Amino acid sequence: MAHLASRSAYQDLVERLNRFPQGAPPSELLYKILQLLFSEREAQLVALLPIKPFRAAAAARVWKLTLAESRAVLDQLADKGILLDVDKNGEPVYTLPPPMAGFFEFSMMRVRTDIDQKVLAELFYQYLNVEEDFIKALFTDGQTQLGRTFVHEPALTPEISLHVLEYERASEVIRSARFRAVGVCYCRHKMEHLGKACSAPLDICMTFNGPAESLIKHKVARAIDVPEGLDLLQQAYEHNLVQFGENVRESVGFICNCCGCCCEAMLAAKRFGAMHPVHTTNYIPEIEESRCNGCGKCVEVCPVEAMALVSAGDPHHPKKKKAHLLEDICLGCGVCVRSCPSASLHLKPRASRVITPLNSTHRAVVMAVERGKLQNLIFDQGALTSHRAMAAVLGVLLKVPPIKQAMASRQIRSRYFEWLVSKRAS
Repeated sequence: MAHLASRSAYQDLVERLNRFPQGAPPSELLYKILQLLFSEREAQLVALLPIKPFRAAAAARVWKLTLAESRAVLDQLADKGILLDVDKNGEPVYTLPPPMAGFFEFSMMRVRTDIDQKVLAELFYQYLNVEEDFIKALFTDGQTQLGRTFVHEPALTPEISLHVLEYERASEVIRSARFRAVGVCYCRHKMEHLGKACSAPLDICMTFNGPAESLIKHKVARAIDVPEGLDLLQQAYEHNLVQFGENVRESVGFICNCCGCCCEAMLAAKRFGAMHPVHTTNYIPEIEESRCNGCGKCVEVCPVEAMALVSAGDPHHPKKKKAHLLEDICLGCGVCVRSCPSASLHLKPRASRVITPLNSTHRAVVMAVERGKLQNLIFDQGALTSHRAMAAVLGVLLKVPPIKQAMASRQIRSRYFEWLVSKRAS
């Protein structure tokens, strides 16, 4: 009976996780991961939490606990890196982040003794790198994805730099953030426990704004200032790491500095490149073939194997090679440009600009529409019943293309929404 009760608690938790656009497909490995991260009681309580941000009083109502008891549980969960809490008008507002980018990473962003991180790393590796369901769903469902690539700023020429907007620069995210923090790279920490990590720096992945505020408070990550953040970014450039961050223009929550051998986003881009698992930059390398000497440096540093060497077609030098770009899978990061010793590579604008959601609400709503989960956001245990919250969701929906508005209407079956769309079109 105890086993059945335990499994039921974790099943409820899995169902709760999968109400959000970024879920976690059920498997035996997932249950083992959750049993390491959550006690049975925590699983039962977290399964009842709203999708949208909430206050302690809301948790107390659904948990049927006193306010003091609820705050104690919420703070304990935040200490473990399961919940995020951000101060608003002197009171914490809590959010259960998705597994990724979220509490999976937070569980290994510091060295811990309360859980067996080696066992956890092995489970993560099997669930994310051997099994395919989770990573494929995370990075390939829908058109709007969790993360985007930032342009490698040292690769920018003065001419192309004029086209690069502020939100496309990792340096500007660092400068403009309200809070900044650095933690251990989840991906390389995981691989380190498996004896597979590369030599890239570990203490280099950054969080910003609300997530950073919470992770600093609960000692999951360490607070940094702007100069240290820029120093870490420079260190990432020197190690040819790619900046992969939250796919929003405002209040970016994280920027990871990724290698091509350990990091989940880059591995997903290599496995599912044709399905565009990571949003590219608005730029792409151009090869000046007359200057390319076929040295292969660009091939070595490309994190997603978008560069290759092919025959130069020189009848006088039949073994001569030249660089060739696989445009369909190129992230446009520009790491190859800076590594080219013959200066035969430079960035140019893509033919059409990549659409980046305005903020996390915008992205979540569009992702929910694309994945058939919009009703979970709208009818979230009453969390979105206020006029202000409903207006925020509908405001986003009224800006998406007509085909996605039609998808949204089918999901929420709302005559009011259809009326709003028709009034806006008239």
